[in-house]
Amino acid sequence: MNSRKAQLAAFDRLLTIMDELRAQCPWDKKQTMQSLRHLTIEETYELGDAILDNDLDEVKKELGDLLLHIVFYAKIGSETNAFDIADVAHDICEKLIHRHPHIYGDVKVQNEEEVKQNWENIKLKEGKKSVLEGVPSSLPALVKANRIQDKVAGVGFDWEEPQQVFEKVQEELAELQHEVKVGNTKEIESEFGDVLFSMINYARFLDVNPENALERTNKKFIKRFQYLENQAKSTGKSLRDMTLDEMQLFWEEAKKL
Repeated sequence: MNSRKAQLAAFDRLLTIMDELRAQCPWDKKQTMQSLRHLTIEETYELGDAILDNDLDEVKKELGDLLLHIVFYAKIGSETNAFDIADVAHDICEKLIHRHPHIYGDVKVQNEEEVKQNWENIKLKEGKKSVLEGVPSSLPALVKANRIQDKVAGVGFDWEEPQQVFEKVQEELAELQHEVKVGNTKEIESEFGDVLFSMINYARFLDVNPENALERTNKKFIKRFQYLENQAKSTGKSLRDMTLDEMQLFWEEAKKL
């Protein structure tokens, strides 16, 4: 691996290139924080895909893309004297030191849970009115639910045992089933949301990231369905012309593969 000196030199090279592009490239000159925002979100999702696929070469490339965006925002910030990359780095350093008193202070912790509880308590002392202030409103609903539950657990609002959470899942499923049976369309959506929320909570107790779990299932389904499409095509048939039993045969083959 590269030495610290080589790492700093590489970062300096990136900052120099960013300066040159901002000064000379018509596209780079034109960009604003607002125009970069959606691109940054896309790059973050691409990094997430690479991590799920365990493609380390792609992870390295996507990290580079994301690092470029961070440097780009800092460059734009420096042009109005709002902040530069040093301010960004120093701010996160100070935050990390302040929120890790068990490393940089005299606080003692026994485990990861105590670290998380201290983290949330420190943030409240910093002036936050709610532990949920740090959950972005624009997060996808599944990710947001997971973060909400993680945040409130950090201040002790949590179940004690996984079995209790599983019983809650069963309770919510029963309530959903009741509303389906009576045909109460207004309540079905609400109860369905409660089921999803309780399942996400259960995933946390099983040490499963629900977003990762669902995305892995998405990828698995896509691979199997595309196998089904290809096999149907090889027999000269359209999926619309096949029976469910015929499709099921190819689906089972896909599962074995």
